[in-house]
Amino acid sequence: MPWPRFATAQTTGAALVLDAIGLDDEHTSVYRLLLAAPSADIGEIARGAAMPVARVQAVVDELERIGLLARQASAPDRVVASPPALALRPLLLERERRLTEAHETLVQLSELYRQGAVQREVPDVVDVVLGPEAVRQRLGQLQASAERRVDAFVLREVALIDGSENTEEDRALARGVRYRVVVEASVLERPKFLDQAREVMPLGEEIRVLPTLPTRLFIADGILALLPMYSHGDRKVSGALLVHPSGLLDLVNAMFEEYWRTSTRLVEDGGLASEVEAIDRDLLKLLLLGMTDAAAGAQLGISVRTVQRRVAELMDRGGVTTRIQLGAEAVRREWV
Repeated sequence: MPWPRFATAQTTGAALVLDAIGLDDEHTSVYRLLLAAPSADIGEIARGAAMPVARVQAVVDELERIGLLARQASAPDRVVASPPALALRPLLLERERRLTEAHETLVQLSELYRQGAVQREVPDVVDVVLGPEAVRQRLGQLQASAERRVDAFVLREVALIDGSENTEEDRALARGVRYRVVVEASVLERPKFLDQAREVMPLGEEIRVLPTLPTRLFIADGILALLPMYSHGDRKVSGALLVHPSGLLDLVNAMFEEYWRTSTRLVEDGGLASEVEAIDRDLLKLLLLGMTDAAAGAQLGISVRTVQRRVAELMDRGGVTTRIQLGAEAVRREWV
């Protein structure tokens, strides 16, 4: 049978509702198909959802078990969708009740933890997290628990997780958490890094640059910090230090704030200067950060010859004869 097409927003909304009661995309797909049809058998559902028959049977059995589907009285081999308001509302209300109870328990447990933390001795303000997987888990937990801000130092070597794999960062940005990230200048050599920085800025992530940094670092809301046991080099990170509220954490926060204050913003949030093109503005910024002509050209997608030509044109426009003078003139004219 022909199955109707639905708008993405509608599909996303249904997915959110069913996800809230613990069902995945396959369950959502099957339930939506049946909502739009008078009834269907397993074969029709499998064709409509482009899923194996065996998998469809399992999904249908699960949806029937929780009351989202029922058997057609005149043809028991066919199933029909139960009305959403009737079938989903009790499930959502039960999930809300459990979440309320869980939140109350979380508050109680947090208070117990706070009372225990007050009694900690000096050595106990730091927890040792052993093993790369455990460190990745803590990194995800820090970001997932952040409510206002995540601060981070990023070194050239990817020690634990690549930015493209950091799904918790995407989720945190989506719920309004602000990210302040300081990267080493050598990080700019990663392909398309400037484009990525420009994409995340409207989402609430600002990236700044310094020539070098002392260590990798993550801080969540200023109340917990994660530092690897090894800060530089090719050695794999075998563990990390989780720093709790203390004088040590105050020092870590102060260190971040000082590095943040002295760092250079990579992408501007205001309008571009009218005297120079956007690509020239980016080029000047990269060169002032210490990148070679080849590295800057690779980041911008232009050749070394084009870099040198544009620099020469900027020198002519600024009335200078050396790159050092061009840098000073670019700052004076607010080209960067």
